[in-house]
Amino acid sequence: MCIRIQLSRTTVKDLHQRLQHAYQRDDVRLVRRITVWLDLLVHQVSMAVVCERWGLSLSCLYAWQQALLLRGMDSLVYGHSGGRPPQLTPQQKKRLGELIEAGPLVVGFETAWWHSVLIRVLIWREFGVLYNRHYVCTLLHNLGFSFQKARLVSDHLDAAQRLTWLQAKWPAIVRAAKCRSGLILFEDEASFAQWGSRSYTWSRRGHQPEVPTSGKRKGYKVFGAIEYFSGRLFYQGIEGRFNAEHYQAFLQRIMAQTTQHLFVIHDGAR
Repeated sequence: MCIRIQLSRTTVKDLHQRLQHAYQRDDVRLVRRITVWLDLLVHQVSMAVVCERWGLSLSCLYAWQQALLLRGMDSLVYGHSGGRPPQLTPQQKKRLGELIEAGPLVVGFETAWWHSVLIRVLIWREFGVLYNRHYVCTLLHNLGFSFQKARLVSDHLDAAQRLTWLQAKWPAIVRAAKCRSGLILFEDEASFAQWGSRSYTWSRRGHQPEVPTSGKRKGYKVFGAIEYFSGRLFYQGIEGRFNAEHYQAFLQRIMAQTTQHLFVIHDGAR
């Protein structure tokens, strides 16, 4: 028995719109299927010609025709082709994301940087699943993580105290400096160049990771002070360790270069 399917104008218009969207998404399979339907049901092309044109079998066309009759436009969806089931459950993947966000130090490792081999060890330790380290990168991308450079932050700063200083003490310092035509100097020290460089680690996409640092420095030492109003820079290199004598010598060097009042703001180093 031969069954003839007649499409309404609305259905034909819908097919053309779906074909256009499939082209935009570069969905080759869906483009082929919709075009075959248009050839068969709108342009009345014979099945033999369609099979030869698209390299399809008659059984495939009958299966598509049956799907159209049973599910209509809903049959224009290609699902997942299968494959072996995932080794981690959705709950385990969620837990893995929480552990990565907590950081290597929190979960018992002796480093602050995530890399694929370390996360591979974490997955094996927590869930008993051993992945290839290259697939670990794909898994992390699917979980919303990206490999990015971390930002170093001090592990001993008090945010509340900083805010209080900015709101109460800083305006008074600015007023006093303006009244006396003085210089406001922000002073700090730096060491070159034996200092650990920042590296890349896995973190949730859009959230830059932070790594606590002790602030201990080794290498060539430099005192520096920058003036708030003008940006003028004072500096002095030293040999050996930072100490009170070297700092006093640096302050005397600044005073030798200006007769203005000095308001020196320095860090909490001893």
